[in-house]
Amino acid sequence: MPTPLITLENIGKTYPAPAGDFHALADIDLAIDRGDFVAVVGASGSGKSTLLNLLGGIDRATRGRIVVDGHDLGAASERALTAWRGRGVGIVFQFFQLLPTLTALENVMLPMDFARRGTSPARRDRALALLDRLGVADQADKLPQALSGGQQQRVAVARALANDPPLLLADEPTGNLDSRTAQSLLEGLAGLVRDGLTVVMVTHEPRAIAYATRSVSLADGRIVREERIDA
Repeated sequence: MPTPLITLENIGKTYPAPAGDFHALADIDLAIDRGDFVAVVGASGSGKSTLLNLLGGIDRATRGRIVVDGHDLGAASERALTAWRGRGVGIVFQFFQLLPTLTALENVMLPMDFARRGTSPARRDRALALLDRLGVADQADKLPQALSGGQQQRVAVARALANDPPLLLADEPTGNLDSRTAQSLLEGLAGLVRDGLTVVMVTHEPRAIAYATRSVSLADGRIVREERIDA
């Protein structure tokens, strides 16, 4: 059997609070294969965003073990974790978080600049290719404020893919989009998965789940249901 891209073993995440410890996640065991498109669903406060933060190395688990593409995130130093995040994972946010003073092209090139990936012309060529793959190459020289919400989100996906990570994390990527634009974005993500990318997406929208290959339902910080939903 192939080794999963992501393995979580007995994961727990606890935050101290005045009224007592808050257990955001408890007893999470999960394996995600390469090429999976996983929709993580659940009510507000169920632990969805906490799980995504742990997978992205933004936060650390209180207990348990997380391995992503052979990297034990809990055992890594902060420096090693930062270096891994630069190349090992791309993150897409609900509100895009593009730098307003940079063009779409420059926003996509930025992660490659930080990682010192290739030459400047090579970075530009890759950024243009990604914008073209996401259908917004004609917006390359525009600032984010000149783009629609859907265009900004596509640029954000291109930026997340700049360093060719094996994993894309998406936190409510359609939450700030109209239904037609959201559908187009989800179709784009599904196409990337067919090309070999692994996507873990937090969502509360039932329509988004239809594009995934698996769904994982959380409640009170625990997995209450897993379902394979591809044909």
